[in-house]
Amino acid sequence: MNIGVVFPQTEFGHDPAALRDYAQTAEALGYSHILAYDHVLGAHPDQLQGWAPYTHQDPFLEPFTLFSYWAGLTETIEFTSGVIILPQRQTALVAKQAAMVQVLSSGRLRLGVGLGWNAVEYTALGANFGNRGRRIEEQVALMRQLWSEELVDFEGRWHRVPQSGINPRPGQPIPVWFGGHHPNVLWRVAQLGDGWLPNYRVAEDAAEHLAALDSELDKVGRSRADIGIEARLMYKDGEAVWRERIAGWQAAGASHLSINTMGAGLDGPQAHIDAVREFAQKVFG
Repeated sequence: MNIGVVFPQTEFGHDPAALRDYAQTAEALGYSHILAYDHVLGAHPDQLQGWAPYTHQDPFLEPFTLFSYWAGLTETIEFTSGVIILPQRQTALVAKQAAMVQVLSSGRLRLGVGLGWNAVEYTALGANFGNRGRRIEEQVALMRQLWSEELVDFEGRWHRVPQSGINPRPGQPIPVWFGGHHPNVLWRVAQLGDGWLPNYRVAEDAAEHLAALDSELDKVGRSRADIGIEARLMYKDGEAVWRERIAGWQAAGASHLSINTMGAGLDGPQAHIDAVREFAQKVFG
């Protein structure tokens, strides 16, 4: 199993030296990847209709920019978006940004995409919140074409690209993983995806969705062995829980897992760096 870290977006700050130390420490400790969340904008709680996991007061570093910074400071660690809220962004621009990270990192990007929950963010970015699920499928198809072909002539329901292309293109395919739990997400994973990013913490809680995913994969001649699955652990739960849940996810066939140090009362970048070091020492041995 590949074990990585969740970049503690809302608690880490943006000091360049601390960001460097975090990525280089994670790489030196043997973590396989760094996963970063995405929000372009935060909204005031009054705008979020009573459900506000993040607001305008929570800082988020833009993942493509962050990964480009880290690419020049590291050599082996992979960068994963968990997830880029694709339908609120311009498709060709995301394809270009992802291609640049892939080029600058020598092939270390894994692109997680999803629909998001913040309608206010869609409004501010001039995107349609209501049809985001239908559009993401066309977006993924177009991005893959832009990554692989010098000139693209694309005519879809929401996109038109007349004899155009991005340059440079990535030298190898960029894996696209889908986040979310809706049945349509499982369909997209089976039909279009290289992997699934569930939001469950315990493998047993995901059993129903894993069975549904198996069914969708079977319909297209694929199996769970053909995709990746990434789960997350909470640092605050402690070593006994870590080991129990790692074993559970291994039994469920997960290929990746990330440790999240947010929400543990840690104060400042060094505390998060120390936490990922402690986890590595206890789990990696």
